[in-house]
Amino acid sequence: MVPDFDGWTCPLPLRDHPNVVMGHGGGGQMSAELIEHLFVPAFANPVLGGLTDSAVFTLGDARLAFSTDSFVVQPLFFPGGSIGHLAVNGTVNDLAMSGAQAAYLSCGFILEEGVELSVVGRIAADLGDAAREAGVTVATGDTKVVDAGHGDGVYINTAGVGLVPAGVDIRPQRAAPGDVVIVSGQIGVHGIAIMSVREGISFGTEVVSDCAPLNGLVAAMLAVCPDLHVLRDPTRGGVATSLNEIAKSAGVGIELTESALPVPETVANACSFLGLDPLYVANEGKLLAIVARDDADAVLAAMQADPLGSDAAVIGECVEAHPGMVVTRTAFGATRVVDTPIGEQLPRIC
Repeated sequence: MVPDFDGWTCPLPLRDHPNVVMGHGGGGQMSAELIEHLFVPAFANPVLGGLTDSAVFTLGDARLAFSTDSFVVQPLFFPGGSIGHLAVNGTVNDLAMSGAQAAYLSCGFILEEGVELSVVGRIAADLGDAAREAGVTVATGDTKVVDAGHGDGVYINTAGVGLVPAGVDIRPQRAAPGDVVIVSGQIGVHGIAIMSVREGISFGTEVVSDCAPLNGLVAAMLAVCPDLHVLRDPTRGGVATSLNEIAKSAGVGIELTESALPVPETVANACSFLGLDPLYVANEGKLLAIVARDDADAVLAAMQADPLGSDAAVIGECVEAHPGMVVTRTAFGATRVVDTPIGEQLPRIC
């Protein structure tokens, strides 16, 4: 039988492709190039220039964080959540990475003609539940319907705004040599949870997404250390992509200790089976923190005291060597470069 290649997409598309390809949405080098060379010149302004998870600016006497995110995950429901949970937690977490507590969200539903109203209702209920859990109000919204065959069920966009506490200055440029890198828990879980359901692959036990709001965890961290240097939620592209973005922004090198990376056995086994690297697999309820070495113990203890940070661990440090590059020290003492992926390993995971 001759294979049917019509529905296949290349995970590492050509960089000079004249049309949009799946790799442009993967959070890797192609995404960065699309943003930097097409969108940034079109929208150029100082607020946008930081290219962080959320824009931080002053309006009157208030210092605000503002973010938007779109969600196209397939399947719409998965172990541990749904597109409704993602739509809240994704934006709440982007705001939290600036130290802000999300206050209000907007919500836009793009519905495909023919999708069952019971599915839409279930997603809306999940979104409402997630908003209440995160302590945020859905203040406004919009609904559009597209022709059958042009929407893949349900897409959602949310935007959010929150207040940044006085004296808090969290941004990737603040990473400095000597700083410690902490991750809040086990990595790679969300991406594998999506893949297992989408492809119908069993890894011996159900893998449950880590989708969760991180604003409470960030508040606990700021309570013991208002001078957090960098926060980032490693979603598309995983831990590797987030750390590469930070290293390039700050002009520092980052060295990870491979044995310190909290990769659960189910994720490790799944990645081995699928030929993936857990460092590049998406997370939806984890954060990376870069803090001064003198503050690391207090921050780590605060994280481990929170249910969403109970498995937090120090995984590396910022160094002067190899600025803009991330490497990991293997168990055999060798060094491996952890680069930014060109496209994506797992499409449409959020």
